[in-house]
Amino acid sequence: MLFRSCIQGILEGKPFYNKKTGDVIYPEPGFTVIATANTKGQGSESGKYIAAQILDEAFLERFPITVEQEYPSPAIEKKIILNNMNLHNCVNEEFAGKLVKWAEVIRKTYMEEAIDEMISTRRLVHIVKAFSMFNDHKKAIELCINRFDKDTKSAFLDLYKKLEEPAPTEETINVRSEEHTSELQSRET
Repeated sequence: MLFRSCIQGILEGKPFYNKKTGDVIYPEPGFTVIATANTKGQGSESGKYIAAQILDEAFLERFPITVEQEYPSPAIEKKIILNNMNLHNCVNEEFAGKLVKWAEVIRKTYMEEAIDEMISTRRLVHIVKAFSMFNDHKKAIELCINRFDKDTKSAFLDLYKKLEEPAPTEETINVRSEEHTSELQSRET
């Protein structure tokens, strides 16, 4: 509460008086205060952001604009992951692409309210850091999703395993189709 009462004047462009030093600090032209919040000041009934407090309307009104930040596009997120891989000397473009696709599918499922958890870009960066230490995709992912409950963790790992499987080629599709056709024909006779 003390912080809010101190910052309200600053948000209105008024000078700040430091009681300890006696200094008065005047905001320069263009001075701006930017704040971030996961709940837009509304708190969290779901428990996901349990420490997020409800902010009163008078305080929220002192921020004239609100910008919502969505997750980056897959192309941008892949650049973020590759930049982090480069930073940690573990560049693997195929793994980066699979991580981005994995997170994208999980987020879509979350938005459809089919699951209660999500993979953030920050978590993907954590996975990259773990990958740089252990040089093992699966271990990096497991270590970075251990905080989720058993069922969620299992579902996330299963999804990633499906992404790891090689995509069927036209040849394997044709072979499976021929096998399926001959199996159906043998059942008919």
